Amino acid sequence: MTLEQAAAGLAAAFPDPWIRQYSVKANDVAAVVGRLGGLGWGANVVSRGEWAVATRAGIPNDRISLEGVGKTDGDLRAATRAATDGRPLRWVALESVDEAIALAELAHQPVDVLFRLNPDVAPETHRGLSVGLRASKFGMTEAEIGEALEAVGGGRGPIRPRGIHLHVGSQLGAVDAWRDGVRKAVALAALLRGRLPSFDTLDVGGGFPVGALGQPSPSPERFAREVPALLEALPDDRRPSRLAVEPGRALVARAGWLVARVLHVRERSGRQVVIDAGMTELIRPALYGALHPIVALTSLGQPLDGASPRADVTPARAEGPICESTDELGEHELPPLRRGDLVAIRDAGAYAASQASTYNGRPRPAQVLLE
Repeated sequence: MTLEQAAAGLAAAFPDPWIRQYSVKANDVAAVVGRLGGLGWGANVVSRGEWAVATRAGIPNDRISLEGVGKTDGDLRAATRAATDGRPLRWVALESVDEAIALAELAHQPVDVLFRLNPDVAPETHRGLSVGLRASKFGMTEAEIGEALEAVGGGRGPIRPRGIHLHVGSQLGAVDAWRDGVRKAVALAALLRGRLPSFDTLDVGGGFPVGALGQPSPSPERFAREVPALLEALPDDRRPSRLAVEPGRALVARAGWLVARVLHVRERSGRQVVIDAGMTELIRPALYGALHPIVALTSLGQPLDGASPRADVTPARAEGPICESTDELGEHELPPLRRGDLVAIRDAGAYAASQASTYNGRPRPAQVLLE
């Protein structure tokens, strides 16, 4: 799937006037961000570094939102400076009362803010990808949002409260917890809009899954279908007039492939294939036990066309080259391989390059964008 195809599918699920923003942390290659920007997507960033990438990619500040649980004084100062210079961000999403106080001390010109709600829901995903539980470090309780709202002046100062931000997790296996989180966010936003006319925005986050090929998982359209009924339950004057969504993985995962070379093949309670790419290039298998399909591009030095299934594939356990026993890539059906053969790891467009490291002194791999 190309970037354009993924973007079109998500735009169909969340059509105008939805504000569609790409979560840059999924893949921070400027060419990728710029391609999506050219398709009308804004950028959701969590640091000045990602903000700089979005700017280099040609996305203006009024289509960039600054979010993330770890905003520093430098990040907040940059946001207020942009507002002073007449180039304000679309909004800043506040994660805590302390952050609200810090921003209030820095702001002298109008800065639009959202308040991230922690909805205390348990999404259907790996625990390492769940961010919606009360014990999570992400977001605020309803009471904390009330404190944060007062800390920024309650709409009376330069900081303009605009709405609620929500994100419950990634790789969501069902819509239930997401729907419950959105329901809580809608109710809180409606309550606050009763006394703050500017409180007009609901950002439902992302988390739409990219499942294994051939395995069922809820589509973005399935999530989107939950929203109208939640809004229709509100009086007209309490409904948010701006809706936003911020997918990352669902836009870029399928479009990326990680190509690796076979280093050696041997028997270790079954066939073991060690390749020259691993957790330094794709850490998700080590972090979450994620399984990315691996396909052979050559077999015994000969190119494969992939036009028809091969009869000589057998199970093989793929391993990376890093000096860690957790550098494993799972079991795959692969043809005969030898040193120098090429394989491709699928669905590596998200959280591969952006999470890459130079551990073991390894250089970062080259990245190529195909037209």
